[in-house]
Amino acid sequence: MSRTKTVFRHSAHAWRRGAVRAGRSARAAWRSPGRERDLVVQSLKAAGAALLAWVVASDGMNDPMALMAPWVALLLVQATVYSSLRQAAQQFAAICVGTLFASAAQALTGTTLGALALCLPVLMLLSNWSRFGDQGVYAATTAVFTLASGTVTATAVGHRVGQAALGAVIGVAVNALVLPPIHLRDVRENLAALAGEAGDVLRTVADDLRHERWDARTTAGWSHATARLEHRMEALRSARRWSRESLRLTSRPLRALRRVPAAVPEESEDERFSRVTGHVGSLVRTLVVAAEDGRTPALPEGRVLRTYARLLELIAEACAAEGARLLDMRGVEGPDGRGEEARQALHRRLQEELREQASGGADRTTVLGSLVLQAENLWVDSVPAAAQVTQITAQGVEQRNT
Repeated sequence: MSRTKTVFRHSAHAWRRGAVRAGRSARAAWRSPGRERDLVVQSLKAAGAALLAWVVASDGMNDPMALMAPWVALLLVQATVYSSLRQAAQQFAAICVGTLFASAAQALTGTTLGALALCLPVLMLLSNWSRFGDQGVYAATTAVFTLASGTVTATAVGHRVGQAALGAVIGVAVNALVLPPIHLRDVRENLAALAGEAGDVLRTVADDLRHERWDARTTAGWSHATARLEHRMEALRSARRWSRESLRLTSRPLRALRRVPAAVPEESEDERFSRVTGHVGSLVRTLVVAAEDGRTPALPEGRVLRTYARLLELIAEACAAEGARLLDMRGVEGPDGRGEEARQALHRRLQEELREQASGGADRTTVLGSLVLQAENLWVDSVPAAAQVTQITAQGVEQRNT
C-alpha cells in the first residue's frame, strides 16, 4: 500500500509541475511575442487549415468522408513555409504511390486482406527512400485508408488524390499567407542566453576558486555546466538554421505584417561565442585535471587563485553585458575603458606571479600560464572592442621598445 501511495504522490507531483509549466507558458504567450505565442499561432493555423479543407472537400467535392484533405492540411502547417512546401511535394508523391499500389493490389487479389498483404510490405520498404524524406510512411497509411474505405474504383482513387492535392494547397497557403512563421527572434534569444550562461559558468568557477573549493563534487559541477553550455551552442546553431529557412519563400510585406525583428545578429557573433564556449571548456578542463589528487603540476596558491578569480569575474561581467546588448541592441551601451584597465592590472599581477613562480621551476608555472592564456582569449572574444584595444596596446609596447 505504501508503494502505491508513493507512486500516486509522485504522479500527482508530476502533474502539478506540468500544470505549473503550462500556466507559465500560457501567461508568456499572452504577455509578449515569443516561442509560446508562436506555438499557439501555429497550432491554431493548423486547426483552421484542417477545418477549411474539410468544408471545401465535403461541400465542394460532395464527399461525406472527406478525410484526406483535412488530414494533409493539418500536417502541412509546418515550422517554416519552405518546409511546408517541401513536405507537401513529398507527402503528395507518397499518397499517390500508396493509392496506386493499393488499387493495383485490390485488382490483382480481389480481397482487402490480400491487397493489404501484397502492398504493405512493398510500401513500407519504399517509405525508407530518401526522396520521400520523413513522409514515406504516408504511402502505407494511404493504402490502408484506400482499401478500408470500400471498393476501389477509378473514381474513388481520383477522389483520394484530388483531396490530397486540395489539402496540400490549403495547408501551404494558410502557412504562407496567414502570419507566416519567421524564426528570427530565436537566434537573438539563444545568442543572448549563451553569453549569459557563459558568464554564469565563469562566475561560479571564480567563486569556488576564491574559497578554494575544488573537490570532486565541485569540479563535476563545473563539467556539467560546460556541457550545458555546449548544448546551448547547439541550440543556437539550430536556431540559425531555422532562421535562414524561415526567410525562404516569404515576401517582405508578409514579414512586415508578422512584425518580426528587423534584423538578427550577424553570423560572426555565433562564431565569436563558439570560441568563447571553447575557451570556457578548455579552462574548466585545465582546472579539473589540476585539481585531481596527486597531480603534478597542481593548482597555484590561494593568493594567486584569488587574483585569477577576480579576473574571471571581470570576464563574466563582460559576458553578461554582451548578453544584455544582444537581447536589446538599443538599450545597452558597450563596455567602457575601465573594464579593460582593470583587466590589464590583474593581468600584470598574474604575470608577476608567473615570473616569481618560474624561479622555483617550470612545473609551478604550467597551470597558471595556461589559465592566464585562456583568460586572455576569453576576454578578447567576450568584448567586441577588446581585440582592437589589445592590438593598440601591443603596438604601443612595441613602439616603446623600439
